[in-house]
Amino acid sequence: MLIFRGLHSTGKTPVALTIGNFDGVHLGHQALLKQLRMAAQKLELPTAVLVFEPHPREFFTPQEAPVRLTNMREKLEFFATLGVDRVYVCRFNSSFAQMSATDFIHALSDKLAAQFVLIGDDFRFGNRRSGDIALMEKIGGQLGLEVEIMHRVSHNDIRISSTAVRAALSKGDLRAAQRYLGRPYSISGRVVHGDGLGRQLGFPTANIQLKHNRPPLTGIFVVRAQGDGFPSMQGVASLGVRPTVKQNGKPVLEVHLFDFSGEIYNKHLRVDFLHKLRDEVKYLDLQSLTQQIELDVCNAKQWFIQHDGL
Repeated sequence: MLIFRGLHSTGKTPVALTIGNFDGVHLGHQALLKQLRMAAQKLELPTAVLVFEPHPREFFTPQEAPVRLTNMREKLEFFATLGVDRVYVCRFNSSFAQMSATDFIHALSDKLAAQFVLIGDDFRFGNRRSGDIALMEKIGGQLGLEVEIMHRVSHNDIRISSTAVRAALSKGDLRAAQRYLGRPYSISGRVVHGDGLGRQLGFPTANIQLKHNRPPLTGIFVVRAQGDGFPSMQGVASLGVRPTVKQNGKPVLEVHLFDFSGEIYNKHLRVDFLHKLRDEVKYLDLQSLTQQIELDVCNAKQWFIQHDGL
């Protein structure tokens, strides 16, 4: 998979293109990419995805923007798995925000050599979101750009969306999130050094570097971790601000892996969240915290036994 930065011409090889933020790469996104692949095969074109960094809402209203489900590396990994040939990562800044809807369509044709564009039925674009499907079809037709619309994907009358995934995760409903994603929700990152408290308490942890300080879920979870040559490993994870040991702390993801004692620093791990055990609690002392961790480990191991070691 080829990755390009910005709306830059990469030659005149035409592409079949889709556009969006793809936060979470949920089943709706996957259906869109499947439809893109089918169209690309028919037209004998490579598939291409245009994404924006940061999310436009993060640019305009950073304090009100939704929490991210996936960072850019995770998105790119999912795209590669789903058979995308090219990804264009466009920096969303003040200059790009001021681009007119008409100029944006011309850029798709002139800069990216798009011959086919697949967009969702609610897609808006251009300065002040002035562009819509009708405009894309009108100007696209003038440029020889074929436009196709992808309609929404639903589950039990609920539209599958990044918003629906966030809502499920915020409630700790990991089963609903998994139904919308088509896989367990996961966070991946590099293992970094922590303060060593877990080891002092008898439960060493892998501390996963978080790219953003607002994770979409918090609490204590049954997890599975894998990556960088390591087999799938069972564990229990804490994702939160650690109120017992920190005041006004930043969110931290700490994973205690069962029956593992190898060197793991600087490795890249993906942590799959399988089941929520409980919310974060502030304990009176470290002894009370240690007792609760022991119980969490026991409950997590029991969960794996009940679910055939998933």
